[in-house]
Amino acid sequence: MAVSVSFATTLDTPEHVRIAEDLGFHRAWLYDTPQQSPDVWMMLAAAAGRTTRIGLGPGVLVPTLRHPMVNATATAALESMAPGRVAVAFGTGYTGCKAMGQPPVSWSYLSAYVTTYRALLRGESVEWEGGWLKMLHPPENLPRTALASIPVYIAAIGPKGTRIAQTLGDGLFAVQDAPPAATNFPHVIFGTTGTVVDDGESMTSDRVRAAAGPGVVQAYHATYELIGEAAVHGVPGGPEWLAEINQAPEHLRHLTIHNGHLMTMNAADDIGWNAGGSALLTHTTMTGTATEVRRRADELADRGVNELSFQPMGDIRRELEAFAEALKL
Repeated sequence: MAVSVSFATTLDTPEHVRIAEDLGFHRAWLYDTPQQSPDVWMMLAAAAGRTTRIGLGPGVLVPTLRHPMVNATATAALESMAPGRVAVAFGTGYTGCKAMGQPPVSWSYLSAYVTTYRALLRGESVEWEGGWLKMLHPPENLPRTALASIPVYIAAIGPKGTRIAQTLGDGLFAVQDAPPAATNFPHVIFGTTGTVVDDGESMTSDRVRAAAGPGVVQAYHATYELIGEAAVHGVPGGPEWLAEINQAPEHLRHLTIHNGHLMTMNAADDIGWNAGGSALLTHTTMTGTATEVRRRADELADRGVNELSFQPMGDIRRELEAFAEALKL
């Protein structure tokens, strides 16, 4: 199983990608979260200039954020800068849409978008929203490698999403858990958070909280957004988290929920963590000793995961080094 790294994109991410390459990580996926991050394509280009081997890609792109020609052109530019190292993933936009007060993209829209995007990479003329498109770039502005060979993965949870991913892309980008259908895909990427705990270190230490806490509190964010407010009451610390969230006006509540998403813990997250959410640490993230982390990775490989992508938080260098050491990269 390949071991990659994911980043909640910041201006420091290109340097963190360089460190990841030095440590032996397979690929670096950068989040497309414009409400809290610099442009993902700009940071990928900067990372390409600092590296020579590690794979690079946006994980994941949200169709409504850019015209398909814009993403196709950005893909071509990145492939020119990092030949043979580019992969792309698309999703319906859990954070990229919800954090801006919009519903996720429908699966039918995502399917049409990705089909159009891939046709553009093949050099075809294709219709989009009533107009015909084709990449008209002169040869010097296109990579020497074949754009059509760039892998495209689809982020999906649930049976409908995984069914569509089987026909739309080159593999599945999964989060939360490896789906039962993972073995039906030629390539399955599983994104996770967590931290490698030092011998004798407390699970409630400030370091563990900073490194894994923002991943743990996704239990609140995802439950609220994907299932509903009532379901949050069943999550440890959920009622307390929800009481703080509901202090915000309804039309601004999404801003409170997603503030610091997978970077830091906001005020509501802190309340939920202290009210019992910390008990979710080993259930919702890949947190444990080096031996325990290796065992979790082996279990995922047995379930059909080909690529494990770890997102570091807190002290990024320390987290990358510890994870690389634990998995013997």
